[in-house]
Amino acid sequence: MAKSPKSPKSAQPSKSLLVIDPDCAAIDVGSTRQFACVPADRDDQFVREFASFTDAICDMADWFKRCRIKTVVMESTGVYWIPIYEILESRGFKVHLVNARHVKYLPGRKSDVLDCQWLQQLMSFGLLRGAFRPNEQICALRALWRHRDMLLSDQGRHVQRMQKVLTQMNVQLHNVISDIMGHTGQAILRAIVAGERDGATLAKLRDRRIKADHATIERSLQGNWRAEHLFCLKQILSLVDAIAEQVRLCDQQLMSMLIELHAHDLPEQGVPKHKRSSKQKNAPAFDMRASLYQVCGVDLTSIPGVDVNTVAKILSEIGTDLSRFPTVKHFTSWLSLCPGTKISGGKVLSSATKPSANRAAQALRLAAGNLRQSQSSLGAYFRRLCARMDKPKAITAAAHKLARLVYMMLTKGQEYTDAGQQYYEERYRQRVVANLARRAKDLGLQLVPVANPA
Repeated sequence: MAKSPKSPKSAQPSKSLLVIDPDCAAIDVGSTRQFACVPADRDDQFVREFASFTDAICDMADWFKRCRIKTVVMESTGVYWIPIYEILESRGFKVHLVNARHVKYLPGRKSDVLDCQWLQQLMSFGLLRGAFRPNEQICALRALWRHRDMLLSDQGRHVQRMQKVLTQMNVQLHNVISDIMGHTGQAILRAIVAGERDGATLAKLRDRRIKADHATIERSLQGNWRAEHLFCLKQILSLVDAIAEQVRLCDQQLMSMLIELHAHDLPEQGVPKHKRSSKQKNAPAFDMRASLYQVCGVDLTSIPGVDVNTVAKILSEIGTDLSRFPTVKHFTSWLSLCPGTKISGGKVLSSATKPSANRAAQALRLAAGNLRQSQSSLGAYFRRLCARMDKPKAITAAAHKLARLVYMMLTKGQEYTDAGQQYYEERYRQRVVANLARRAKDLGLQLVPVANPA
C-alpha cells in the first residue's frame, strides 16, 4: 500500500515561471523504495512512496494514469532506474532520464520527498532535457556486447594468473613467446597439463612463425614441476576454456541480433576488402563486418584506425539513428570530445574536455591511437597534432575528428574516401605558405619562391 509522506508548503510550484509541461511527474529512485510526485492539483496526496517490487511499480504507473500524466522524469541512479524506465515506457509514458549532477536541490534541507518535488517543478517549467537512450533493439545489443567485453576481461585476468603460476614454477615460456594463448602457447600448456615434462619434446610444438628458436624455448621449459602449481595451472586453463565457450555462445547470439537489425542490402560486388589482412584478436567468429554494413548501410571500417570491434562497440552504444542530435556539434559534445567552455570576466579559464565514461568515446580514442603508423591523411593529421601538443590531447582531437566522420557517414549515408598522406601534406604546405605571405604583407615584405629549392 502506497504511503503519503507529509509535504512542506514551501515545495509548491512557483507562479512566476510559465508552465511548459503540466502533465509531468517525477520519481526519486532508490534501491528499495521510490518517491513519486505529480502536480498538486491532480491528487490530494501528490507525493507517494512505492516499494521497488514490480507490482508496486505497476501501481505507480496506474496512479500516473489516473492523474493524467504523460511525461515522467527520473534521475540516473545506479542501475535502479532501468526496470522502472522500461515498465513505464511499455505503459505508454514518455520517460526522461536526467543527470543527477544537473538537478541538484537548492541548498538547505535534503530529503527524498523534496527531491522528487524539485524534479517535478523543473520538468514542468521545461528546464530539464532527457539523456540519450537508443531504441530497445540497440539496448539489447549493447547489453550483450558489454557482457562479451566483461567475459574477455575475466579471461585476461585468468591468463595473468596463469603467468604467475608459470613464474612460480620458473617456467619462462611467457617471457620467450609474446602470447601464451596463441597456437604455440596453448599447445605447450595443454601438453604440460597432460603430463609432458621434457623440454625438448615440448619445444617441438613451436610454430614456425615464433621468433625464438628451438633451443631457447627448450631452456625456458626447464622448471620446478611442483604438484600444487600444476594443479592450479590445470584449473586456470579449464576456466579459460569455459570462458572461451561462453564467448562463442555470445557471438552466436550477437549474430542473430545483428540479422534482426539488417536494414540494408550488401552491394553486388560485396563489401570491399579490408586493408587489414590478418584476423583481429578477440574478434567474433562470424563475418561481423558484412553484418555491420547491412545494419548501418556504410562501411565504417574504411575510416583509418577504425576496426570491426570499434564499429561494433560504437553502434552498440549509439545505434544508427542519430536524429536525437541536431548537429554534429551536439553529437561530439555528448561524447565529451569537444573543447570545454569555462569563461569568467571575458577570460577563458579552461577549454579542457569534461571527464566522461562514455564507452563510444573510449572506443574512438583507442581508434585515434592507432593512427600513429597510418599512411593516410588522418595519420598525417594525428602525427602533426603530436608534434604540436602532448599525446593525450592529440588523441582527443583525433577522436573528435573520427566522431565527426562517423556522424556524417551515418546521417548522410556517404562512404569515406581517403585522400592520402601526400594530399594532406600538400594542403598543409599551402596553408603555411598562405600564412607566411599574409604575415610578410603586414610587415611590408614579399615572399619570393626559390627557383630550385634544396
